Amino acid sequence: MKNTFLLVVAALLLSCSNDEGGLPPLPAATQTGERTFGCLVDGVAFIHDSNVINCYYQYVDGEYYFGIKGDNYDNNPVGIDLGTSMREIAEGETYQLRGYTNGNAWGSVFFQTSPTNGMSANTSEQMSGELTITRLDFSENIVSGSFWFNVTHPTTGETVEITQGRFDTFFTE
Repeated sequence: MKNTFLLVVAALLLSCSNDEGGLPPLPAATQTGERTFGCLVDGVAFIHDSNVINCYYQYVDGEYYFGIKGDNYDNNPVGIDLGTSMREIAEGETYQLRGYTNGNAWGSVFFQTSPTNGMSANTSEQMSGELTITRLDFSENIVSGSFWFNVTHPTTGETVEITQGRFDTFFTE
């Protein structure tokens, strides 16, 4: 009986041994172009579900634009975006995620609200966060970073917390 009890306790400890309390682990915070994107959404792992990540850093008409999007169509939300509009980014810098306007950095979450419709929730002056660029390599076109932000759910009005965000991928110019 004592051995059975010890086996049950050991099995329970092993099943909850990762840092996210039994959830799938987030991708490692790498800086080598691993094509990863992940975060926690209200404590639940959101991991990009494809080897292709839409990411760009472009100079257009005298202005810089950065964008990255992680998708996971098995989750709700189904997409998480980060970007800048008319704003240059640099390695080692942290940007406040605010409204989706020129000169700002922003975060956005796309929720599926029905089988054929969805709605976005964006950062704002009231619901903000941070984006940190940990690597920006123009010779290899690699961008890596970390992020967190909050948004208001578009249908429930509740605060949605995006935490422990990280990405490591290639960008197009």
